[in-house]
Amino acid sequence: MEQVLTPRFEFRPKNPSNEATEGFDYGDGGYNSNKTNVGFNEESGRIQIEIKGLVEPKSPEAKRICREDLNEVVAAFVQDKRNLERGLFDKEMVPEEMTQLRMGKIIKDMYPERDTEDQEAIRQHAIAALNITQQAKGALPEAGFHESDEPGLNRAFIQGVKRFAMSVKELDIDLIDRINPFGEAYEILSKAMNAENLKPVEAIIAARKLTLTPEEARDLAKRALRFKQERGRLPSITAQDPWEKRMAEGVAFLARMKAEADRA
Repeated sequence: MEQVLTPRFEFRPKNPSNEATEGFDYGDGGYNSNKTNVGFNEESGRIQIEIKGLVEPKSPEAKRICREDLNEVVAAFVQDKRNLERGLFDKEMVPEEMTQLRMGKIIKDMYPERDTEDQEAIRQHAIAALNITQQAKGALPEAGFHESDEPGLNRAFIQGVKRFAMSVKELDIDLIDRINPFGEAYEILSKAMNAENLKPVEAIIAARKLTLTPEEARDLAKRALRFKQERGRLPSITAQDPWEKRMAEGVAFLARMKAEADRA
């Protein structure tokens, strides 16, 4: 995959009580409490982005990870062979499987000592850094941004972040979770390889596509429980929404496992 280093992001939840942070430039018109704000601190090279629904880390160590270790998390995620295969070539892959399940597994493996809430906060910050970086790069190919540039200090990149943020009605974590982190990489790959060479690779990956693992099914079931708490019902396996359907498949997978164990 292309360069995976992320800029020096500073994410914060979008709240009506938020105010401008000293030292950050919010562009023409300054800080606006009625919209998603993107600010840039030229001295530190940090980009501040407000995201609705973002979970904040609670422990000092989790805060440090979100502040200092996102590059390592993103690198581990994009270098995982299964993530690459599914994210690039599995056309039936639901983006949330990458952003929630697969990134969630990376976080659990890297930081097993952190509690569930801190792990989710780290996951959200990491996937926001990765997906916003990819979307910003794709937003301004004509503005002079190059892979060799340091994105945290590149003005064209800042404009790409702002353009992406303004292109959506409201920047929230659910929207970020619905973006395939490998979508931009696939576009680059498809331009570098002709269709005759690319399709056989896709076919090979599709032919050996893995089914759910018990661990993935358990993670889906946990998210199905959250879905029920929020909406008052379990996910439906006949739902039109692919992520709701995938959560229901995880619940059904665990039910089959339990039935088979009871019969044994």
